[in-house]
Amino acid sequence: MVCSRKSTDVFVIGGGPAGLATAIAARQKGLQVVVADGDGPSIEKPCGEGMMPETLVALRKLGVEIKPEEGRRFRGICFVQEGARVFADFPQGHGIGLRRRLLHERLVARAEKVGVELLWKTPVIGIDAESVQLSNEKVYARWIVGTDGSGSRVRRWSGLDATRHFKQRYARRRHYRVKPWSDYVEIYWGPHAQAYVTPIASDEICVVTMSEQATDTSFAKALDELPELKRQLVGADLTSRERGAVISMQALHNVKRGNIALVGDASGSVDAITGEGLRLAFQQAFALADSIAGNDLKQYQRVHRDLAKRPLLMGNLLLLLGRNPRIRARVLRALQKNPDLFARLLATHVGQRSSADLISAGAALGWQILAV
Repeated sequence: MVCSRKSTDVFVIGGGPAGLATAIAARQKGLQVVVADGDGPSIEKPCGEGMMPETLVALRKLGVEIKPEEGRRFRGICFVQEGARVFADFPQGHGIGLRRRLLHERLVARAEKVGVELLWKTPVIGIDAESVQLSNEKVYARWIVGTDGSGSRVRRWSGLDATRHFKQRYARRRHYRVKPWSDYVEIYWGPHAQAYVTPIASDEICVVTMSEQATDTSFAKALDELPELKRQLVGADLTSRERGAVISMQALHNVKRGNIALVGDASGSVDAITGEGLRLAFQQAFALADSIAGNDLKQYQRVHRDLAKRPLLMGNLLLLLGRNPRIRARVLRALQKNPDLFARLLATHVGQRSSADLISAGAALGWQILAV
């Protein structure tokens, strides 16, 4: 028998980082919030585990402070291809590599502290315009938020599946026990796959391989194409089981309908190589909380689209480099000759420069490419 004893201002479906950030941001507006997830804490996800400076700023705004000793700081981004290496520092601050499990634990603790009601191991089996259906009760909600990932059921139930942009790739992740050899997140480029390496502790790194073909993400195959990375991993022990994932770059026509909104990967996603997924989710959470407080989800729709523009643009650029070895080689040579240009591009990527600066840097890069 269905019990309808509960009601709340905001019901969040999905208890990952996007859902917890949304719940915390809504509580900061004084709203009553319930979060439900079919799994229990802590929720794991096969990601690269590097958080950019903007992501750390957003975490602090949520009231979550990551101590440097809990992970490993990195100072910028480095591109590596056999015979070429180019790097740039973040213009302000640093990033932190951190096990996703630990990040989730910090977000759970913060949500509990601010008064979010967390329903773990509680699958949601349906929604309507005014309520969320659990297995044994119905919860009435003024606002319903889907943060249930790239395969979102909330997106499907609410008729928000229509997509205006979609690209899909494959990824695998491993952790290795080895002292980080770099203070940067390194992106290695091979003929058929990329790998990015994130330092996450004083004696541990996270390695993710990515490709448009699932077979090319095999570590054996990818490392054969990336000899510099393979040499660094000789003798290193695995510290986790290998995990695989389908990653996508997706933009939806709409991320809200009536009193229902989507946040995080449920609302669209950027390719993992950009490192922007968490930042986007956290900033979307703030934008949605503002819109709910103002009783206007149209505002959220507008802000959501604006937030996605830069990472989608950078994601398409990086995918273009991955598919075109000749262009990539010329770009890396050009950036090696002009390190300041790479610094300008990175500053734009992490939000320290405007879109106009990106266009200017892109034009300068084009001239550099023609000159090499």
